[in-house]
Amino acid sequence: MTTPRRAGLLLFSLLLLNLAGCASWFDSSETRDPQIHLLKIETVKARLMEQQFILHMRIDNPNDSSLVVRSLHYAVRLNDLLLTEGDADLWFTVEGKGRETFEVPVRTNLWQHLKPIVKMLKNTDQPIHYQLTAELGTGLFFTRDLHLLHKGEIIPGDLFPE
Repeated sequence: MTTPRRAGLLLFSLLLLNLAGCASWFDSSETRDPQIHLLKIETVKARLMEQQFILHMRIDNPNDSSLVVRSLHYAVRLNDLLLTEGDADLWFTVEGKGRETFEVPVRTNLWQHLKPIVKMLKNTDQPIHYQLTAELGTGLFFTRDLHLLHKGEIIPGDLFPE
């Protein structure tokens, strides 16, 4: 056998041997989806026709392996009212069994929803349900989109000091 042919055969053999290890990369029976949490909504500017917020979020990774987050598509709803939705280009790693907080700047126009929002805030004892839906783009070489959902409640009376 010639040297280039031996090198090609050796390379092909090594590739075949590595394929057995690659099969474990796609075995998702042991992995669990991460959890996403909306920690806080910070108001930056509140004008009549435009509002700017910062969504403070946290991702909890329950797996042993690290999670590379590349992008986020999100939607935030109050009761059934779409408050905001958008995309954020992110690039960070959540270590195995770890958590990472991050911020997403948001611009919206709540003018069209002013009456329903005021109506929700009038009943200070009745909780307002919120829902954060997110699609995380993850992975470094092999991408995977994770669809996540987080729900919670806000009591309007807790937002206003007495």
